Amino acid sequence: MKILSKILIPLLTLMFSAFTSLLSAQTIGVSIPAATHGWAGGLNFHAQETKKRLETANPGLKIIIVTANSASEQANDLEDLVAIYSIDALVILPFESAPLTGPVRNLKRRDIFVTVVDRGLSEPGLQDVYVAGNNSEMGRVSAEYIKEALNGTGDIVVLRGMPTVIDEQRFDGFMAAIEGSNINVLDHQYANWNRDDGFTVMQDFLARFPKIDAVWAQDDDIAIGVIQAVRQARRQDELFIVGGGGMKDIVKRVMDGDRLTPVDVLYPPSMISTAMELTALKFISDTPIEGEYILGSPLITKDNAEDYYFPDSPF
Repeated sequence: MKILSKILIPLLTLMFSAFTSLLSAQTIGVSIPAATHGWAGGLNFHAQETKKRLETANPGLKIIIVTANSASEQANDLEDLVAIYSIDALVILPFESAPLTGPVRNLKRRDIFVTVVDRGLSEPGLQDVYVAGNNSEMGRVSAEYIKEALNGTGDIVVLRGMPTVIDEQRFDGFMAAIEGSNINVLDHQYANWNRDDGFTVMQDFLARFPKIDAVWAQDDDIAIGVIQAVRQARRQDELFIVGGGGMKDIVKRVMDGDRLTPVDVLYPPSMISTAMELTALKFISDTPIEGEYILGSPLITKDNAEDYYFPDSPF
């Protein structure tokens, strides 16, 4: 009997400790687009790295990361995060703004803490925390560079992302900054932040417009496709391209003084780490974190490109 007690008592103590730990554990769901292009690949990398770091430092914290290839798949993921994992908080980078607004609203009705990253929802005020790059500033900085490089006059084309709040913010910021100049936007089309679509859209622009002085690609993945289309058409000496994001391949081109891509505008995928860390603070400290956290969008030039070049990064 004494031997049995020596075994059972520590075992019961361990089980009780584990049960208590489970009761006090907090679960954060992280819902992001799948790594279908470079920026999203960097996003996924930083999300996984942050999960490891936060769970190691905080044993009572559990982080569940799910990735989606479409808005409908992401909406289904949100249902699973609630039904299967009973999440206490959600960090979400919406695949698209409008289709995810309703599903996130449903979570808020369950008193789930919500942090929205990058692509805002269609209904203001649903989130507790918003973390993003400065999209309006990204558009403005890009426009100011193009205006200066073209001395305020020229014909340009614009390749947009997809129909989301951040695309509207970037585009509106860009258009406001060129207003009053003689910069003429020949056309603007969505390229879905995708290099293949960037290639296809730019091929169409090149076929329709014999004179293009500059391209605002808005995104470095799009810019890669644009570069391919421009070189294939042998028009690389006629124009220049301004992308955005800080992709290491583009930053290296800037650093090396490539005439076709003289600058880039920063929009870091590591913002997911900021969002996850802020959300975790909600549960591991008394720090008030509600509000907006907007990151900067500096212009990357040959002079400062080395500061933004990380060769070991996935993006």
